[in-house]
Amino acid sequence: MSYPDEGPEPTRRIPRVPANENPPASYPVESAGPQQQPAPTQEPEEFVSTPSTPVIDAKRFVGGTLATAAVAALVGYVATVVLESVFNLDVIAPPNPFGASTDAGAFAVAGALLTFLAAGVLVLLALIAPRPRLFFGWLMFLVVALTASLPFAWTDDTITAAFTSALNLLIGIAVWSLLTGTAAKTIRPRRSY
Repeated sequence: MSYPDEGPEPTRRIPRVPANENPPASYPVESAGPQQQPAPTQEPEEFVSTPSTPVIDAKRFVGGTLATAAVAALVGYVATVVLESVFNLDVIAPPNPFGASTDAGAFAVAGALLTFLAAGVLVLLALIAPRPRLFFGWLMFLVVALTASLPFAWTDDTITAAFTSALNLLIGIAVWSLLTGTAAKTIRPRRSY
């Protein structure tokens, strides 16, 4: 339908393909009207890289790592204080190379150290592994399982071992989940062409 003020409606013509030729993958479409070209998309400058390397937003990754270390240290500290002071339960403090004077301090240091080691492994995997988050997930699963199991080898007191195991599990899951979330927002994987 056309209106008196307007010209005829634009038509599209599709070329015919002879029967003995294979049709092209896509037919060129000719239009009588003007065509608009899509605006070129441009990536933010912080994510521009070569096709073979992942892109890491270093400033945000370091910020996420520091925040994760603070959370892990506080989880270890607060949980230890609650277990020892409120419920009068014993926990087995982790090895303490930095000389923290209390069990709560030792768990806080252990949580921060676990965070920094895990963040370093995550960056290394992002640079060399084909699916870094998958490998990181498996490594964290094994580390968390090991730290949750070790207290049962260190003491015969099942209740102390169980609460220490739960504390280690809580710290490990906090580090694992927060670093995975940080990586999802700050590490762009390799492009595949």
